[in-house]
Formats: sequence, structure tokens, C-alpha cells
Amino acid sequence: MLDIVKVSAMLDPEQVEAGYRQGLFPMGDEGSRVFTWHRPRLRGVLPLENFHLSRSLARTLRNGRFEVTVDRAFEAVMDGCAARNDVWITAGVKRAYGQLHRAGKAHSVEVWVDGLLAGGTYGVHLGGAFFAESKFHRVRDMSKVALAHLVMRLKERGFALLDVQYWTPHLAQFGVVEIPAAAYRQRLKAALARDCRFTD
Repeated sequence: MLDIVKVSAMLDPEQVEAGYRQGLFPMGDEGSRVFTWHRPRLRGVLPLENFHLSRSLARTLRNGRFEVTVDRAFEAVMDGCAARNDVWITAGVKRAYGQLHRAGKAHSVEVWVDGLLAGGTYGVHLGGAFFAESKFHRVRDMSKVALAHLVMRLKERGFALLDVQYWTPHLAQFGVVEIPAAAYRQRLKAALARDCRFTD
């Protein structure tokens, strides 16, 4: 990929945190057993004030036939995302992000249906920025429910940036836009200066 700026043989939580603070994020590569670090020329972000809630998703949220939790099953959410064919979520990535989670710097939102994990999302939290990594569902629309609850939580707690890395047609339906790298760096700096809590 053209946005790769460096490659490393190891991945530890300190590296990951430092990378995010510089506008980088890592991906694993099981075939080569290295980690690539990415800085997209155009960054995908979801402006919290512009989150688009479709009528069908609003109806699903109102029905409430699910339970939403935070940080109850971080590793299971990562496993769910990896099983979705996110092949970059390798064992080394899981290990580093699991350590970040235990340090209180990575979080998950889980959605449960009939007591079973039906969907979720996870990412890294620094200051007033949340770097969403991936999401998954096993029951229809439950990844969307997880995203909606993530956005609500970030808005309630004064976050300034929800970084989703890349724009895709799927993410565009929620209000995700692309911004140039320079504009992203400005938003990132302002967001990192905030003191926001993801959990109480």
C-alpha cells in the first residue's frame, strides 16, 4: 500500500501509542511476520456532530432487543473482528492491543443478543481522540449498534476526534469523510490536548 511509511519486526504498546500520537497506525502481516505502519494521504474521520443515523438503525436502537456493554469482552471483540477476514489483526496485534486495554488505553463496545456476543467494535483512546480499529457482527446490524453507542459515548464525554483510518462506501453512510493529512494533524493535536474519560 502506498501509505506505508515504515516496517517493524516487533510491536509493543508503547510503539502503538507513540504511533497514534504521530498520526500512524500499525497493521500485522501474518505472511511476512512484520508490522507495517500507515499514514494515509487522506484520512477517514467521523465528525461526531455529523453522525448519520438511518431510520432503520434508529428503529433497531429503539427496539432495544440487545444489551450493550463496555470493556466486558475486549479480546473476544478482537477475535470477532479478525474472523471477519481482517487478516491484519494478527497474534502480535492482538497481544499489543490487549496490553493497551489492560493499561486502560484501548476499549471495546460489545453488543449481546440472548446472552451471546452479537457484534462489537474496539479502538484506542488517547486524550480526546478515539482511534476505531474494526467492528464486526454475528447478528444483523449489531456492528452498527456498537458504532452508534460508541459515537454517543464519545459525544457525551467531550471527545473531539473519531478516527476510522480509511473512507469506504460502507462507512460513508454513517457520515465518515476524508480529510487531508495536514488537516488531520491539526485535529489530532487539538484532540490529544483534551482530557476525556472513556470509562468512569
